Amino acid sequence: MIFPEPRFAPSGDRYLLVQFGDDASLALNFMALGLDAALQTSGTKGVVDTVACYNSLLVEYDAELIRFADLKAELQRLIAGLGPTSALVIESRLLHLPAMYADPWTAACIADYRKNIAERPYDPDFVARENGLKDGAHLGRVHAATEHWAVTVGSFPGLPLLRPLDPRCTITAPKYNPPRTWTPQGALGLGGVSTSIYTVRSPGGYQLIGRTPVPLWNPTLANPAFKGEVVLLRAGDRVKFQAIGREEFEAIDAQVREGRYVYNIIFYQKFSVAAHEAWATNLSGGPPP
Repeated sequence: MIFPEPRFAPSGDRYLLVQFGDDASLALNFMALGLDAALQTSGTKGVVDTVACYNSLLVEYDAELIRFADLKAELQRLIAGLGPTSALVIESRLLHLPAMYADPWTAACIADYRKNIAERPYDPDFVARENGLKDGAHLGRVHAATEHWAVTVGSFPGLPLLRPLDPRCTITAPKYNPPRTWTPQGALGLGGVSTSIYTVRSPGGYQLIGRTPVPLWNPTLANPAFKGEVVLLRAGDRVKFQAIGREEFEAIDAQVREGRYVYNIIFYQKFSVAAHEAWATNLSGGPPP
């Protein structure tokens, strides 16, 4: 739910957490991103960094330049100036990302888990069945039919958590128990109502439904698409997955390794919360066939 008033709490000696509610609704994330944008342009002294999450904004500050109480007061002033959530307009880039659904690499990971840890169904078929979809192929079509909103980026370098902007394409999935010891880089995972993209080979617990050949992490700062940043995505971006086959996956993978891949990013778009809410309210029918 949305709290009647935002809650402010110290998080260690140099962080302040602003929490707008206690669930994972997009409205709460829009509030956090609205405050983040207002803070970035406010010129508030002592602010070092910010991290937006599902329903909150974490603010890192220099306690020698601004006190907790003064920062809290400034944040309260900025929140009061935001107006209703529906009035927010958020800077939002759109990244078109190729992905192979039901790919052989995540299938091998699932098979390894079944052999060495615990027996379980094949993830795409299991998630499809749990969501009333025909099969893993239908799952891929539904997942690729909507833009996905990046609510936060973190936990592993550059790993985004994404929510579908078309509510008809919402897919839910439980996490592994116990989790995997490894997940291939580029794997697409579903947990709860969120999609993650594993930017490095790592442990994980989300249901595996596909893989992208395109990196979202740039530790050497060599890729110009990242514009000098270590990670590509940021909270408030949108991702539209483009379903591809094995041959196209391997061709793109070769382009990436040779430094020839060109990211398909639309910059400097503005996302109107009011327009999205009006569009979503007027939707009818179920997910794509």
